Amino acid sequence: MGSASREALAKARASLQGRLSKTAGSELLEAADRIAQAPALVAVLGDASATTESKTQLVERLFGSLSAGARGVLVAAVTEAWSNTDEFVAGVEELGLRAEALTNAELPEELLAVADLVDRSHELQLSLGSKLIEAEGKVSLVQRLLAGKASASAISVVSHLAANPRGRRLDVALRQAARVAADQEGFELATVTVAAPLSAEQQERLARLLQQSAGRPVKVTTVIEPDLLGGVRIQLADDIIDGSVRARLDDLRQQLAA
Repeated sequence: MGSASREALAKARASLQGRLSKTAGSELLEAADRIAQAPALVAVLGDASATTESKTQLVERLFGSLSAGARGVLVAAVTEAWSNTDEFVAGVEELGLRAEALTNAELPEELLAVADLVDRSHELQLSLGSKLIEAEGKVSLVQRLLAGKASASAISVVSHLAANPRGRRLDVALRQAARVAADQEGFELATVTVAAPLSAEQQERLARLLQQSAGRPVKVTTVIEPDLLGGVRIQLADDIIDGSVRARLDDLRQQLAA
């Protein structure tokens, strides 16, 4: 995001501290979808030169069915100056994700689990990423897939991301959404990939080191991948530390091929 959008998002996030209903997150995600699909609407609501009063009135008129809390968050978003309209839409979506996280402490882990499920299934990747399948079809597939296996808030988020890719791969969007949800709850997510399970002592030491690096609590998800052969690969936020044997072998092959 541009600097103006980062500042706008930071200010709009303050509105999440108010009293929100349990449906506020899904309402904001639906609002982001509705805005994104109406170029004229996104142009007006994302226009930094438009008056606060005019944009507030437009929100009240077009989104009057939203709960008071969700409508208040949306008003807070439209009254800020964003770098561009794409980042404005992304900002409303992020506010929706953060609102969902406030009602479901397990949301980050649930989204990571779905991302892993999509990663492991080529069929799912094709179906949920296909441009030939309508949004309704993707939402129906997500609901059938996760019914009874995930919370309503997680299904809402996955459905939204599947129906509104905006150029993103679903697994990537899910992992980013998980990081946003974790950030809202005050911690970082780390994915540690190893060739064999870590001992309890190793897990505790690794979590402690990652927390020191991040400067705040870190929840570690361990993935077993025998193909790594040995070593460890760590992803913390956007940083990847690959100390696996496979990575070193790949580097050696590239050097020999040069």
